[in-house]
Amino acid sequence: MVYLTRRERFNAAHKLWVEEWDDEKNRATFGKCANKNWHGHNYWLFVTVKGRPHPLTGFIMDVKELSKIIKKYITDKVDHSNLNLDVDFLPKGTQPTTENLVLFFWKELADPISSHGAQLHSIKLYETENIYAEYFGE
Repeated sequence: MVYLTRRERFNAAHKLWVEEWDDEKNRATFGKCANKNWHGHNYWLFVTVKGRPHPLTGFIMDVKELSKIIKKYITDKVDHSNLNLDVDFLPKGTQPTTENLVLFFWKELADPISSHGAQLHSIKLYETENIYAEYFGE
């Protein structure tokens, strides 16, 4: 099995907040991410597919097609958006944490990638240089 990874970038704002909690509990739980006026991140998204290279092309999947799929289903929707308000595939009320984002990104990407002959292996999303979440479809 061969693994191929494509990196894309996007910028987005979000706020982590539980309406039923007071300001103090939200700040204690979410820290700077509980800023009432939102805050932003420069995200790095790594999408890894797996498969066997095609005998003629040597590709698991055409990386240009992989990039188009990621842009169509993810980055065109989340780039320069408010993750709490603007993204149609994120259910209202869902905390837009890095952990939740990789789950929803997986749901958006798995079928389009498989229709191009590869299998989605993992999604890794960096929120900062020190924080990332990774999901393997489990």
